Amino acid sequence: MNPQDAHSVSVAGVIIDDQGRALLTQRRDNGHWEAPGGVLERAEDITTGLLREVEEETGLQVEPVALTGVYKNMNRGIVALVFRCKAVGGELTETDETRAFRWVTADEVRALASEAFAVRVLDAMSNDHVPAVRQHDGERLISA
Repeated sequence: MNPQDAHSVSVAGVIIDDQGRALLTQRRDNGHWEAPGGVLERAEDITTGLLREVEEETGLQVEPVALTGVYKNMNRGIVALVFRCKAVGGELTETDETRAFRWVTADEVRALASEAFAVRVLDAMSNDHVPAVRQHDGERLISA
């Protein structure tokens, strides 16, 4: 296989509170608002990676509730698995990767996040029980 054809797999957890709001984190490196998550380590299973990434970026322990979408960044070859989660412990804590947090409504998600990242959160906030499958260029969705 050509190394340029390789993909990486990331996970993200959209934490939903009792009021139906989602937690967004503001990244330190670029200031973008996103759901917490990151790249799976090679020997790491999906759930373990999800729990690790969310806790590293937020200080919260979560329980995955449902897979809500699969997203591919066509320019970078990153496949993201996004899960709706509920917090079960811990405390919000700023980290080396995260400088701020916000509990947001769907309208606030649209105002804060780029389309490619907002849609992940919006899909997780919806009551649809079928995971979305979407592709994007890093900023905007791309039609299939």
